Amino acid sequence: MSFTRDDVDIISRETGFKGFYRLDVLNLRHRLFNGGWGPVLRRELFVRHDAVCVLPYDPWLDQVVLIEQVRIGALEKSDNPWMLELVAGLIDTDESPEEVAHREADEEAGLTLRSLHPIIRYYPSPGGSDEFVHLYCALVDSRGVGGIHGLAEEGEDIRVSLWPREQAMQALHSGRIDNAASIIALQWLQLNVDALRADAGAQP
Repeated sequence: MSFTRDDVDIISRETGFKGFYRLDVLNLRHRLFNGGWGPVLRRELFVRHDAVCVLPYDPWLDQVVLIEQVRIGALEKSDNPWMLELVAGLIDTDESPEEVAHREADEEAGLTLRSLHPIIRYYPSPGGSDEFVHLYCALVDSRGVGGIHGLAEEGEDIRVSLWPREQAMQALHSGRIDNAASIIALQWLQLNVDALRADAGAQP
């Protein structure tokens, strides 16, 4: 049996909160695998713009660029809420995901992306959020990269650092890197690094 959106009956939908993000309250029911309709369910939906995440990789020096900034979601469950992450941003205008990737790389890390390689698109938490992530790996020249970046008007305080690829993988395995986009991207890089380095050729 295959279902579609027509098999979900949204009885009501109201906005419970609206700030930088939005929380909607829905009453709905859906068809059941064994036939018929299930009971009416009340669900809260965290509504946010789709996101773009980019793993900058230097194939000539075999190292990745990671950023570090405080994350309120980790305040109560981590001794270190300053998370090692990918360059990332929200699609909150009419920009394409690729345009957001290039803009955020410049704003958050002072980087120029030479090429973008799509990894995957996915829902990070579809049980309660409609966020959709566009995940990329980008080839970069990492010479001279580093320091503190971010937009002051957005309260950003972002530290940029270079990691040899194997050290980044060790940080993943030890749990120092513990957010989904970074884990997925680094694992993809491990599977595709030989092809990326071969295609990159000599350093320009």
